[in-house]
Amino acid sequence: MTVLVDDAIWPAHGRLWAHLVSDSDLAELHAFAAEQGIPARAFDRDHYDVPEESLPRLLAAGAVHVGGKELTRRLIRSGLRVRARDRR
Repeated sequence: MTVLVDDAIWPAHGRLWAHLVSDSDLAELHAFAAEQGIPARAFDRDHYDVPEESLPRLLAAGAVHVGGKELTRRLIRSGLRVRARDRR
């Protein structure tokens, strides 16, 4: 499994946010997030929203930085992607 993180470009709540995903296994993604102190409430069906200031820590723990398009491609390829229309 590879945990991927993209660039923090999504503004909300006065900060910028990135996405943390797995390219193969949600259970391992949840374990990685828990080990890094990311709260369960940050999970949104197929990814965690993570604040910009957490990126250095996540990368040091083994997350791999990719661009947003690559993150989406790999999430779709993994079969874990939840489409926007299915989020309702």
